[in-house]
Amino acid sequence: MSSSYSIATIPGDGIGKEVIPAGREVMEALAAASGGALHFTFEDFGWGGDWYRAHGEMMPADGLEALRGKDAILFGSAGDPHIPDHITLWGLRLKICQGFDQYANVRPTRILPGIDGPLKRCAPGQLDWVIVRENSEGEYAGVGGRVHQGHPIEAATDVSMMTRAGVERIMRFAFNLARSRPRKLLTVVTKSNAQRHAMVMWDEIALQISKEFPDVAWDKELVDACTARMVNRPASLDTIVATNLHADILSDLAAALAGSLGIAPTGNIDPERRYPSMFEPIHGSAFDIMGKGLANPVGTFWSVVMLLEHLGEAEAARQVMEAVEHVTANPSLHTRDLGGSATTEQVTRAVCEHIAGTRQRLAA
Repeated sequence: MSSSYSIATIPGDGIGKEVIPAGREVMEALAAASGGALHFTFEDFGWGGDWYRAHGEMMPADGLEALRGKDAILFGSAGDPHIPDHITLWGLRLKICQGFDQYANVRPTRILPGIDGPLKRCAPGQLDWVIVRENSEGEYAGVGGRVHQGHPIEAATDVSMMTRAGVERIMRFAFNLARSRPRKLLTVVTKSNAQRHAMVMWDEIALQISKEFPDVAWDKELVDACTARMVNRPASLDTIVATNLHADILSDLAAALAGSLGIAPTGNIDPERRYPSMFEPIHGSAFDIMGKGLANPVGTFWSVVMLLEHLGEAEAARQVMEAVEHVTANPSLHTRDLGGSATTEQVTRAVCEHIAGTRQRLAA
């Protein structure tokens, strides 16, 4: 019995144009090694900065309709030094996330074999986190405006908008995820000491939802204190849930503590599966190394692992993750961000070769 999936690839900008084709290579290698059990059909969408220069928009007005029937989306990056960041972000990535109500942003973090993380006192296995980021409202709701521009009385607002429905569903998702992990431990990140309205509601709803999960141990931590805890007591954390802005910052810190932003994946998930979910590395467009073959594709490969898990292909996901860990364990295959000199192509080829060898090892 074979499984066939339709995947949209959106390289976007900068090194996204290098790592997303690498991710496709790995998925094609996986399909080839499956003996017909897996098949992927890819459709590439050239949206991003170049599309904006040609058409005046980051993606077509009907772009969501072109993606709606896909099983998943593999996304590279949005960001161009010649286009304001709010245009690139809101015109492409957030347009997809919000258009498909991908309200749970999930970011796993752990130190992979062979990678020297900066936490010298952190023993193997002590940094193994999943950060759940509320991905549809909060500080990035897009509510606000500017008036009297250019005058001394100019004013600008960005309103952090939280709804009971939005907070309840992300808390329930986070508690469920924590329940599925061995430690059954959740930390709710807050800032209710200073933000006395929306964040107080956030805390109240966390307490309310916790009663549905008596088997999950949970605690609450102020976001500033959480940054120190991630550095000083990494083993005390497991699953973390935070608002859109707080989790955005904490997840970059988490990736740096694990060795590099280049290895970190994320999934923008519609848990109800009404729409395709989108998976991407978190490293951004990195125009300074674009076209030099220096980009680390591991974040994309780990994103492919998350994509496969979301599709229910647990064994295929395991094979890709095993290949990634086999490659990171070899210092000669570390890219520049990890202190090595390997190229994007060399790392991609090594992962594909390990996947191809998996079938041979199983047949032997």
